[in-house]
Amino acid sequence: METLKEDAIHHTAMKLAEELKSLSIYKSFYSDVQKLVSSPNVKKEDFKQTLQQAMKEKGLDTKLRNTVFHWVRSQNKQNKLDPLTSLSKASAQWEKRIHKSLNSMCSDLETSLAKVRSQSEQEELSAKWSELSTYNLDLSKYRPVYAPKDFLEVLLTLSGYVPFTKEGEPKWEFAHLPLQVKNLDQLRKIYLEWTNGEPLLGVNPNMPSAVSGFSTIEAERIGLGERVTGLGYAPVIQEYLKKGSPQCLRAKLWAQVLGADVGAQQTAYFNRLKKSVLEVDLMIDKLIFKDVQLTASNDDQYFVFEDLLYQVNRHVLTVLQFSRQVELYLFMASLCTRRHSVIYMMILCNCILFFERFIFAIGINCIIFLHTRRIRVVFKWIMRAFSGHLPPDQLLLLWDTILGYDCLEILPLLAVAILSFRKENIFQVNTIQNVDAVLADLSTISVIPLLQLTLMKPQ
Repeated sequence: METLKEDAIHHTAMKLAEELKSLSIYKSFYSDVQKLVSSPNVKKEDFKQTLQQAMKEKGLDTKLRNTVFHWVRSQNKQNKLDPLTSLSKASAQWEKRIHKSLNSMCSDLETSLAKVRSQSEQEELSAKWSELSTYNLDLSKYRPVYAPKDFLEVLLTLSGYVPFTKEGEPKWEFAHLPLQVKNLDQLRKIYLEWTNGEPLLGVNPNMPSAVSGFSTIEAERIGLGERVTGLGYAPVIQEYLKKGSPQCLRAKLWAQVLGADVGAQQTAYFNRLKKSVLEVDLMIDKLIFKDVQLTASNDDQYFVFEDLLYQVNRHVLTVLQFSRQVELYLFMASLCTRRHSVIYMMILCNCILFFERFIFAIGINCIIFLHTRRIRVVFKWIMRAFSGHLPPDQLLLLWDTILGYDCLEILPLLAVAILSFRKENIFQVNTIQNVDAVLADLSTISVIPLLQLTLMKPQ
């Protein structure tokens, strides 16, 4: 047994060593280690121990550990995808549908998917780069490529799969999807900090701290968070985020846990991307502008970040107070590169299945389920990870937990918790439009107390 275990470790180590060579970090890391090996700090007669000590002193040990952490996490996610290769066909069809929609819009508008900007256009865009909200573009004829309901319809029409249903279960709308989901007891074991009623940020920042030297839970989290950011070790940071991050440390913590560190190589890459944006006019650019106009520009909570949004193509995370465009871009890239269409479809299917099964698990009357059977509003929440629905401070607390537990099951869990919280209002209406209206405003929702109340076991 020990021999088999050692062989497995050796195989994993060899695979990791080989794949590290293809990572962007490899060249600079290899160069730094070479310089260290030739330094007086590394002794030939005690090479291994002195090299390890020198790497710790230079921070290369933590850098390597974080790289291994991110690699292992990506491997785990890929392994989870293996049983769902049957969704690849549906994913490919969805991508074709998007391409067809883009090409159709280009024909209607008599424009192209991409064209080189003139010198004058480049100069104008460059001059407006820091204030792109003033860049003059007529987008009145541009329309969204698809709406969340279009994606929902695709998921509803998937067929040919063997469902994971149990005898006696209701006939769920998404029971035809080949996915198994956790039950409430399994989730309680994952989210132990909430199940046990531990003090969390987002409940009451003025709650007295049980730790000597700190007056409040917020002061305690700031003190611990400063030590954690100084350590810079991603698994420790991930564990810290489970209980929430103070606003003043969130940008650094998120960047560290996602490996979005800014260096000369990353800055150069960002500048190359910026240069390509200035030189080439893409159809997608205009759709991004349109999306920002329809969301952040019309939202009192986000409009002040409008210019950054045009540059980076996302609209909530700017409240993280990243100091540079490069850091914000790297953060967004770390999130978005995980969203390959098959993985994204798998996540949504999993969330919806969980939503349907969980809605009864916490004792919500079946009338609510019938009222929300097409789950249009709920689907928007899940698809957007509540971005644009929750106030920024509550959204960021929610995303703290997503990064901390590295799990998106918290999204349907929150959706069901909100339904339970609003059930009395839902009982008073009898149309989908009225249900939408009841659930449209989430400005009064406190995410962490609601989730904690849902998961805590009854006394």
